[in-house]
Amino acid sequence: VAAHVYETLVEAGQDLELTNVGMHAMNSLRIEKAYRHWGHDIADEDTPIEAGLEFAVRFDKPGGFIGREALLKQKESGHVAKRMVQFLMEDPEVMLYHNEPIIRDGTICGYITSGMYGHTLGGSVGMGYVNNPLERGGVDSEFVNSGSYEIEVACKRYPAQASLEPLYDPGNERIKS
Repeated sequence: VAAHVYETLVEAGQDLELTNVGMHAMNSLRIEKAYRHWGHDIADEDTPIEAGLEFAVRFDKPGGFIGREALLKQKESGHVAKRMVQFLMEDPEVMLYHNEPIIRDGTICGYITSGMYGHTLGGSVGMGYVNNPLERGGVDSEFVNSGSYEIEVACKRYPAQASLEPLYDPGNERIKS
C-alpha cells in the first residue's frame, strides 16, 4: 500500500517538479526557519513563551486552559528565566550538532538543542535556550540583543550571531508565496 501511495504522489507531482528530499536536508531547513523539534528543542517543561511560541497560544480561548494563569503571569512580566534563541556561526566551517555550550559575555548561559549546516544561510545554524535567573533580570529581547555570543565546539569558542526571530524568512514571506 505504501509503495502505491508513493508512486501516486510522484506521478501527481511531476508538473510541480516534486523531488525526494532526505532527512538531513529537512532538518537543515527546519533549523534555518527556527522550527522547533519536540524532544530536542521543546518539551513539557518548557512554556510556549520560553520556547518563542507565544503566537500559537490563544489566551482568550473559551473556557480557558490548564496553565493559562501561569502563562499570563509570564507574559505580563516580560521576562522569563530562559528563552529559545537561534544562532548563526560567523565561521562557516564550524559545525553544530547538539549540546554545544552557549557563551554570553564570557559565561556559559545554555546549550544548543539542535544544530546543522544551513545551506541557505551559508553557515552552521543552531537553536538553544539562553538562561538568566529571574532574580538577575531574566531573559528578554534586550538581554539577548545586548550580549556577545560564542558557541563552544571541541573545547574552542567561536563567535555567533544571536536572534530571537528566524534567521531565514523571519516575515514568513516565502512560506506564504
